[in-house]
Amino acid sequence: MTDLQVRRVRFDFAGDDIPFSWHPTRPAFAAQCNLISFVAPGFEKFIVEATRQAIPLIRDGEVAAEAEAYLRQEAQHSAAHAAHARALARRWTGLRQTLTAVTASYDRLTATKPLAWRLAYIAIIEATFTPYFTVFLENEDTLFAPGDERVASLFLWHFVEEIEHRSSALKVYDAVHDSYPYRVKTIAGVVRHFDEILRIVVPGFRAAVPDADGGDLAALLPEGLSWRALRTAQRTARGLPAPQQPTYAGVPRRELLDMIVGLVRSQAPNHDPATERVPPFAGRWFERFDTEPRSAARWYTVGVEDRT
Repeated sequence: MTDLQVRRVRFDFAGDDIPFSWHPTRPAFAAQCNLISFVAPGFEKFIVEATRQAIPLIRDGEVAAEAEAYLRQEAQHSAAHAAHARALARRWTGLRQTLTAVTASYDRLTATKPLAWRLAYIAIIEATFTPYFTVFLENEDTLFAPGDERVASLFLWHFVEEIEHRSSALKVYDAVHDSYPYRVKTIAGVVRHFDEILRIVVPGFRAAVPDADGGDLAALLPEGLSWRALRTAQRTARGLPAPQQPTYAGVPRRELLDMIVGLVRSQAPNHDPATERVPPFAGRWFERFDTEPRSAARWYTVGVEDRT
């Protein structure tokens, strides 16, 4: 048995009016979220294929059941973000090539890397999500609320479900290839691959989307994981004109410190993501979904009278 719930949410991305710059005062945050939507279809497909291959090797029935629910959640995430990315690509057709290239990059890993490596990659990344996304959810009222409701609702749903299944990837890895040293050695490959992903997405955004439509948001993302690229993006974000703000403007420093500590701790031996603190917003989101499932796609208007 598993406590994970597979929620099928229909997000309204059928129209041609989905903005690239979907948050009026948080363009750096909007840029990060757009990056996620172009990475998620390929990454979640990568997760689903590796987890499906792993399930027959898992002897613990409870872990196997959680793995099945986990891959089904990830399949939902992949489909929803693909719909968001396709909606953007209908307006800015060059983005199709970016989405295709990211997915191809993950497909190459599936074709060339052993299962243990792929499960380690997934466990490494998924372990970082709770400390990372907790900062976003703790500041939901400023990071999401003023933005386009359709896009904001997509990310709220995704982030709370990532926290819900925060320990699933590590459970699957440990059930198949329980080696902490091997997982640590894989970190370097994960970093190299995400550097590759940034070098696909950021130039892709710049090339496909005119500045007038928000293409200049790409400058708020690092074009790779080099120190120079990270510093350039940081300086650009700090130089935003009012009322636009960098991603973490207004976020208490204590929360940012907790995030950094949590990211480091997420890769420590014997760390169990299940013990991570769950942000109160996630609990409110799950409770509201249970009484009004339609609120998942329209968080700020559907069932708003029940919001606490």
